[in-house]
Amino acid sequence: MKLAPHLHRLGNDVVACYLVDTPEGITLIDAGLPGHWRDLQRELRSLGKSAEDIKGLVLTHGDSDHIGFAERLRREHGVPIHVHAADAVRTRTGEKPKTAAGPMRIGPALGFFWYGLRKNGLRTAHVREVVEVSDGQVLDLPGNPVIVPMPGHSPGSVAVHVPLADAVFVGDALTTRHVLTGRGGPQPAPFTDDPAESLASLERLAALQASWVLPGHGAPWHGSPAEVAEAVRQASA
Repeated sequence: MKLAPHLHRLGNDVVACYLVDTPEGITLIDAGLPGHWRDLQRELRSLGKSAEDIKGLVLTHGDSDHIGFAERLRREHGVPIHVHAADAVRTRTGEKPKTAAGPMRIGPALGFFWYGLRKNGLRTAHVREVVEVSDGQVLDLPGNPVIVPMPGHSPGSVAVHVPLADAVFVGDALTTRHVLTGRGGPQPAPFTDDPAESLASLERLAALQASWVLPGHGAPWHGSPAEVAEAVRQASA
């Protein structure tokens, strides 16, 4: 689904990942669930391109609903998978602390888990080899994505700022649709390792310039990072 020039979304408001299309090639942000592989192929065909045009995949963090087709892309097409060093182990092994789920409503929660099953979420493969990135790094990939540290949801959670696309990709640093309650609007994401640290990280997001803020769960936010950061703070109060 095309959102804007250079900017495409795979998936939906339950689980999403993104594609940045440039004349130099394609950069992917997150890899959703394994079943999003078909969504990726359809989007590539609509652009007249193939997996060979993908120069790199950048993960906002290492959780299973963000790494879905990453290992397949690396293994079959040699695409490098970039992740913050603090989430490298999580990406390769799935090791992570147990966190409280928080509030939940049966309908939305079942919908989230059912969508995961439909998209082969139980068959997610961990990524055997990753390229570790660091705070503030500008990656040599199409669009020159910038790594913005957003620890809290996980130690290596990041936002990925792509000025060419006028967008910042935030993974689970926030959500615009709570997958367990169905509540819409900007708010803290569930399953967060350190909620206080995640809220503090919003200061870095608010300092960025972009017209799109794109979460891993929920509708795209067409507005400034400062506005969405303030809305998340208010929702958490």
